[in-house]
Amino acid sequence: MFVANLLIALREGFEASLVVGIIAAYLVKAGRRDLMSRLWIGVGLAALIPLGVGAILTWGPKTLTFQAQEILGGGLSLVAVAMVTWMIFWMGKNSRELKHDIESDLTRSLQHNGSGWGVVWIAILAVGREGVETALFIWATVKSSVRTSTFQTTAGVLVGLALAVVLGWAVYRGAVRINMHRFFALTGGFLILVAAGIVSYGIGDLQEAGVLPGIMTHAWDYSAALPASTSPIYWLYVVLVAMFQVNLAPTVLQTIAWWVYLIPVMGLFIAQVNGKLPGRAVRAQDAPAPGTAAGSQPPAERRTATATG
Repeated sequence: MFVANLLIALREGFEASLVVGIIAAYLVKAGRRDLMSRLWIGVGLAALIPLGVGAILTWGPKTLTFQAQEILGGGLSLVAVAMVTWMIFWMGKNSRELKHDIESDLTRSLQHNGSGWGVVWIAILAVGREGVETALFIWATVKSSVRTSTFQTTAGVLVGLALAVVLGWAVYRGAVRINMHRFFALTGGFLILVAAGIVSYGIGDLQEAGVLPGIMTHAWDYSAALPASTSPIYWLYVVLVAMFQVNLAPTVLQTIAWWVYLIPVMGLFIAQVNGKLPGRAVRAQDAPAPGTAAGSQPPAERRTATATG
């Protein structure tokens, strides 16, 4: 659970860090450093959103019946997959225009409201969206694991977010240059594999609730081959379950759902990464740090640069 949630938090947190970096760089370039405090107010309020979502998901379902819990769990698992999948492809398609779109929103906000409180709402919407996706996806991975550890889950999320903040700050300051194209390609592929397992698990929840049929119709059953918990290779099974929801006895419907999701989504993602779909991500040499893009590049380069690769 530690590694899986660390990578999820790193990916989503880094996206949020880049957005904050773009906003901060724009305010500096526009000579509005006085609005930086409003930016941080927005970021702080945005951080409360996923915390609230996580609290509701953790304690809310406990008052429901078993069937209602399974329906809620299965439904939210599929919602989490849909949101993350959409974001993966949205980033790939719109990454070239992300910096321009954020700066356009900021320009309009400052023109219509000189006090700059619109910066708060832009930060809340941009960062809060990433936070909600992270909360839902991490909740789904934790729920679908055979064994969960509160410490490992929490540690993975906190370390991932901390790394994302440090990485985002380093990119903003120009201290490091990251191949954004490769970073989002690798993490996007990982998230799709994780999401395929969550789809399968969500279908299983709905089968257990009686919403979908076939709970007793297994595609295969290798549970007898599972090594004892004292076996030195048992940890490998635990890791695979935690990261990809490996199931030794999936139902036929779960197996079909896994493949139906993975094959087309991964195929489209690979095509997008290789530039065979519209909105190809900018490669590292075209993607300077937000702080660098804000002021030190020539205008021609500035127009083609983006902070998200």
